[in-house]
Amino acid sequence: MVNNFCSVPLWKCSARLSAVAMGNEKADLVITNARLINVCTREIIEDAQVAVAYGRIAMVGDCSKCIGENTKVVDAENNYLAPAFLDGHIHVESSMLSVGEYAKVTMPHGTAGIFMDPHEICNVLGLDGVKYMLEDAKRAPLKTMLTTPSCVPAVPGFEDTGATIGPEDVAETMKWDECVGLGEMMNFPGIIYSDERTHAIVGETLKAGKTVTGHYSVPETENGLNAYIAAGIRCCHESTREIDALAKMRLGMYAMFREGSAWHDLKELAPALTKRNVDSRFACLISDDTHPHTLKKYGHLDHIVKRAIEEGIDPLTAIQMVTINVAQCFSLDHELGSITPSKCADMVIISDLNECKVEKTFIDGKLVAENGKTVVEIKDYVYPAKAINTVHMAKITEDDLKVKAEGVSADVRTIEIIPEKTTTYERIVNMPIENGEIKSDVKNDLLKMAVFERHNNTGKHAFGFVKGFGIKSGALAQTVAHDAHNLSVIGTNDKDMVIAVNALIECGGGLVAVKDGKIIGKVPLPIAGLISDKSLEETDALVSSLETAWKEVGCKHPSPFMTMGIIPLACLPELRLTDRGLVDCRTFKFVDLIAESHK
Repeated sequence: MVNNFCSVPLWKCSARLSAVAMGNEKADLVITNARLINVCTREIIEDAQVAVAYGRIAMVGDCSKCIGENTKVVDAENNYLAPAFLDGHIHVESSMLSVGEYAKVTMPHGTAGIFMDPHEICNVLGLDGVKYMLEDAKRAPLKTMLTTPSCVPAVPGFEDTGATIGPEDVAETMKWDECVGLGEMMNFPGIIYSDERTHAIVGETLKAGKTVTGHYSVPETENGLNAYIAAGIRCCHESTREIDALAKMRLGMYAMFREGSAWHDLKELAPALTKRNVDSRFACLISDDTHPHTLKKYGHLDHIVKRAIEEGIDPLTAIQMVTINVAQCFSLDHELGSITPSKCADMVIISDLNECKVEKTFIDGKLVAENGKTVVEIKDYVYPAKAINTVHMAKITEDDLKVKAEGVSADVRTIEIIPEKTTTYERIVNMPIENGEIKSDVKNDLLKMAVFERHNNTGKHAFGFVKGFGIKSGALAQTVAHDAHNLSVIGTNDKDMVIAVNALIECGGGLVAVKDGKIIGKVPLPIAGLISDKSLEETDALVSSLETAWKEVGCKHPSPFMTMGIIPLACLPELRLTDRGLVDCRTFKFVDLIAESHK
């Protein structure tokens, strides 16, 4: 694949790189006294030297002949030198940060490149939103590689979005310099049952010779998984069991081991490597979704490497899983992912390998971060007016929240969440009917939920009940509701739910918590109802206050708003709620809220 992410194309500088390696010309940068982590051979090479010219590696070895009077020499002081890290699957919008701010935050943690799937903003604003994020990304040295959103909507016919992406749109983006492939193909039913439109979207990517990334979230690993991979889908980050990851690797699919803010899968997946004598070349480490608090407190891929090591994965293997394995997945290992001649000089100096403590980050041979701080200027970017105030719906009243029913009680389909996991359970629960309504049952942890269409002011909305949040009072609402990003709300009473919904309509989207008629936490996200226009520190402070508010209403789960945010995602088992109704994601059919009612 052609790489458009190095500062200078290889064909323009190959003659000089060879001249530097021969000692006939001098390098721009030489790193000395390093313990080189060679990800090609999975070994540590002591007392290594690396020469860089035009932002690329010219030589690895004795680089003394490459040093001239204008060469910058960096002494690694016997620390580890590794390729800088690549995140093979990331939704920047989940950080609630702009791309430039995200780069500023992640580069000090060793990240040099991200494979960004901006399907969140695309569901709201279409390809215009994607273009805005790519323009935003240009202000930072972080290599921001696009995987075009493939499922807008995630599962056609089950939700209303602000835009639709079809094969023609995908074909257009494959011509963009920033595009390296297709974003996660969540419509796995469309793939395995040979839906023409779904395969056409994948087909446009395959025609362009680019990578199709996947999302296969069901436990069936025989016919279905084979059918999915047979369509040309290269990788998948939705493994939640050891056997899922192993099955995918055995079939030549890259299994992406996820460790984000809310989805902690490494503990379950690590044994796929640690318990067996299998090759790890088809294993990657990725973040998927990371909130500001995680980035600030723990870091990015450095934290995930550390977590992998804690779960028993060899440190050098863990480094491979965020470098060369990712580059190979996207057919970019001829340019990225290793410290070898001709490759982009994206490197990190690590002082403590087991802790993955990053001291310096270089991108294209330039120091971009040191001692936990970004050291390059990142200019401001203002999103266009079209990206602001995207909540298009009328304010609601308590009448809009009534779940009407007849009789004394009803068997109600409820959604039980699993903390730190993406899956849910369907539970049939008998609930009382009071004055012709089914209301939240706080005592039994059964809370009313509603999802409102917010893109085109259609007035569509649907109801469900959720179990597992442990909320004792109040309401919570957000426009971060994957992937259609309609406005969702859960609560113990209608009054607080109304206040929460209307507060988001007023501020243009975000997240809010209400208790006893008062707003106790709010994170405005004016850009597409998904992204803050503030810094990490400011956004994290707002998110922290919201986390405090969640605890105040009774929820003790980590990142509960992220768990709430995927309840409308109609491509994950078992039961989901969109603005159109309850979806059984095992059969991909709408189901009634009331399974059976009786007097």
